[in-house]
Amino acid sequence: MSAGSDLNIDYVANLARLALTDEEKARFARQLGDILHYVEKLKQVDVSGVEPMAHAAPVFNVWQDDVARAGLTVEQALRNAPAQRDQMIAVPKVLD
Repeated sequence: MSAGSDLNIDYVANLARLALTDEEKARFARQLGDILHYVEKLKQVDVSGVEPMAHAAPVFNVWQDDVARAGLTVEQALRNAPAQRDQMIAVPKVLD
């Protein structure tokens, strides 16, 4: 594929809302062309015997078991509350 010749760096820069200098345009066009060339090479790899996967490495659940435990007492939960009423945290009124 002639990615470099098919690549309109001004169009891509406009999509990305980037203002590029002529030097940057030339450099990024070359780099993006190299990336597209590499993608074309990857398309040539025979992957017919490879199963699709979501991750390159195995993913394990690292969460701990969901075991019920005692929580805070009401007194502990309200200890740092600036204001309390009827065993609840009182907050300033925000609506009239």
